[in-house]
Amino acid sequence: MLKTAVLPLLIGAGFMLGSVHAHAASNLVFCSEGSPAGFDPGQYTTGTDFDASAEPLFNRLTQFERGGTEVIPGLAERWEVSADGKAYTFHLRENVKFHTTDYFKPSRAFDADDVLFTFNRMLDRNHPFRKAYPSEFPYFTDMGMDKNIAGIEKIDPHTVRFTLNQVDAAFIQNLAMSFASVQSAEYADQLLKKGKPAEINQKPIGTGPFVFGTYQKDAVIRFKGNKDYWKPEDVKIDNLIFAITTDPSVRMQKLRKNECQVTLFPRPADIAKLKEDTNLQMPEQAGYNLGYIAYNVMDKIKGSDQPNPMAQLKVRQALDMAVNKGHIIESVYQGAGQLAVNAMPPTQWSYDTSIKDVPYDPEKAKALLKEAGIKEGTEITLWAMPVQRPYNPNAKLMAEMLQADWAKIGIKAKIVSYEWGEYIKRSKGGENGAMLIGWSGDNGDPDNWLGTLFGCDALDGNNFSKWCYKPYDDLIKQAKATTDQAQRSELYKQAQRIIKEQVPMTPIAHSTVYQPMRKNVEGFKISPFSLNSFYGVSVK
Repeated sequence: MLKTAVLPLLIGAGFMLGSVHAHAASNLVFCSEGSPAGFDPGQYTTGTDFDASAEPLFNRLTQFERGGTEVIPGLAERWEVSADGKAYTFHLRENVKFHTTDYFKPSRAFDADDVLFTFNRMLDRNHPFRKAYPSEFPYFTDMGMDKNIAGIEKIDPHTVRFTLNQVDAAFIQNLAMSFASVQSAEYADQLLKKGKPAEINQKPIGTGPFVFGTYQKDAVIRFKGNKDYWKPEDVKIDNLIFAITTDPSVRMQKLRKNECQVTLFPRPADIAKLKEDTNLQMPEQAGYNLGYIAYNVMDKIKGSDQPNPMAQLKVRQALDMAVNKGHIIESVYQGAGQLAVNAMPPTQWSYDTSIKDVPYDPEKAKALLKEAGIKEGTEITLWAMPVQRPYNPNAKLMAEMLQADWAKIGIKAKIVSYEWGEYIKRSKGGENGAMLIGWSGDNGDPDNWLGTLFGCDALDGNNFSKWCYKPYDDLIKQAKATTDQAQRSELYKQAQRIIKEQVPMTPIAHSTVYQPMRKNVEGFKISPFSLNSFYGVSVK
């Protein structure tokens, strides 16, 4: 039950509970860390966006079990795969209702047309809705799904078939990811007729456990429990409120005062005190994540007419070996981080344990820069995230420490930052220099790391290094098209060795994930994919 202590927070944020009385309804306030860029999951790649859109509002054909990586049925009750591994036939759940809101009232239940609309919009640049509302779908293209899906057909109102050009060993997992959330074709048609297709990203309609209410940027998002949800036992909250609170110390203060019941990303320095608070619980688990530096390897960084030093391998090697990782992990992660060596965490199958990190060696780094013809005092930009993420609790401090490390070898790093949405948008456009970023795995497959972050298909998406290296790309594409896991592992190990040799990035740390919440919250599970889901959650 939400206590009256939360009401000043909601009123101060310009939000009222309206006709719902705190004593009569089950309410939960989540102190989130940032504003979503929008509510159309296919357009985004960050947890902040997915927490506010895909998780509460939508379903996928397949889904991950809550708190785990196993794929279970979602909007598809079952599916079959053809003998050649290239055709997937999905049998759709019947009598699933789309949300009814003040801006949309569905006339029919979910069916095959909705699946076709969702995926054809991502697949076909000439799709009528895509032409009316031009959008990019970075996950879909980063994983090469735009090239690999040969077609989607409606067999009957409750059966659809996807046909692939080549085997994709992770296809079922991919369809369980947030970007694959199923939209309403009927709602899209209504928006087209009104000439307002962009509202699909502002006024969302899904089939998920919560229904969109109102959104005030940088303040609050309100959702209502979906009374018509196809799995009613998962909806135990009447009102779900996201209180957007960017400052981690303020988030923890609100949690202690019961102004929110669940929050995320505590500062490492606060963890011990939070654990001591008898009103709180602090579940934790090893992070399925990676914080790293991406080096933009383009000959010229977008917006600059100067040669880019990081286009040279020797420069990237020098920057890499000049990073004092031990010092960073001690100061930034404060005991909640483990040294990262590879481009994915050691909990991921196919991780290559034989790869060793390059020793910290500023003198050798200086020699490499000299060999590369880089003058002392050469300036690069170092982009620092404006938000906390599971893989980096304090990007500002990390950037300052890197700036000091690189100054010792004669490189002047100018720290740059933007609002989170702008930071991602500009870096995907290639404006970044060296960049602090990271990743939390979101489907349990190695391709989600090695392909999504460093493959050629991801150059306009999450490949912030803008690194396209054919020997590497050939390996990961071969691995993705192989169904034998032992063979896939060997190919992915070879790919990890190439990343280590070519240095498009410097891995820093894998961090432990802590999830602070009130003692009276029941059923919340930490996601291995760093998402925050409130279906199945209740407040005593």
